[in-house]
Amino acid sequence: MTEEESEKHYRSGLPGFLGTIDTFISKLEAVILALGVLLMAFNTIANVIARFVFGDSIYFSGEINRILIIMITFAGIGYAARHGRHIRMSAIYDALPVGGRKALMIFIALGTSLVMFFLLYYSIIYILDLHDKGRILPALGFPIWIIYVWAPLGFLITGIQYLLTAIKNLTSRDVYLSTGVLDGYKDTETEV
Repeated sequence: MTEEESEKHYRSGLPGFLGTIDTFISKLEAVILALGVLLMAFNTIANVIARFVFGDSIYFSGEINRILIIMITFAGIGYAARHGRHIRMSAIYDALPVGGRKALMIFIALGTSLVMFFLLYYSIIYILDLHDKGRILPALGFPIWIIYVWAPLGFLITGIQYLLTAIKNLTSRDVYLSTGVLDGYKDTETEV
């Protein structure tokens, strides 16, 4: 099964209700990311065509792309955590025996989860502050705080994902980078 096929048919490695939550969040992330990228491509292409065919850009195109970039960024952090594609600086981690790696991974996952929930809290405060100021997007005319709702949603999903990763490591024999990604390196070298 290719990597693309495995992502289409993601099934959580967690048991029961936690697995159901994990699978639901996975599908939600996939829809948000796919829709965001497709809408951004369509919007950009339409704007280029409008500029060259009609001589004038779509006046709200930049704001729509700004909204979509924020949406893709914050949905993408949960996706990266789910698939173990986050940045790892693993010199010390790799030098540890399996038990030490497992303990460190649990600590890292719980710590990262706490940081994500901390950022969730402050992103909500930021959005409430923007709401109170009443700023609006100049071209689209709707409140600017609405476009930043993706930030707390992304932090929530990522925090939950790291918490689930810690639970997976506490309940399994192996070491996991996420609920579905086993620790280890793939041999990516090809012989020429």
